[in-house]
Amino acid sequence: MQAPVEPTVENNHSVSSRGLIASVVSDAQRLVALEIALAKQELKELAMANAIALAIMMFGVLLAVLGLLVAVPALVVVLVPWHWQAAAVWVAAYLLIGLALVLVGKARLQVRLPTRTLESLKENKEWALRRVRSNGR
Repeated sequence: MQAPVEPTVENNHSVSSRGLIASVVSDAQRLVALEIALAKQELKELAMANAIALAIMMFGVLLAVLGLLVAVPALVVVLVPWHWQAAAVWVAAYLLIGLALVLVGKARLQVRLPTRTLESLKENKEWALRRVRSNGR
């Protein structure tokens, strides 16, 4: 029979190093999962804001098209005295409202990277580097 092997300083050192590495890996996996969740949430918010902006723009385009559809009968009304002024006012109103809605929608449209996620990734990178450096003393 062999005598039980007593843990040595080298074995304790390797066990604690393994534990630290496992802890870092576990924390890194959790961090990645949280980053993915944050990115999904931020992209969802951005998509919703852009959907609203596109809906406003589409409504503006619809009104502009309606303005053109009113313009055609207005040309016919030109042949009848005093009626063309009313038709011209409606055409102008539709076109102005439609143009304003398109401009508002365009101003609200956001095509950008998710800034909070990028900032969080930078912070997590710095944290991971500090943790690796402090464990490697």
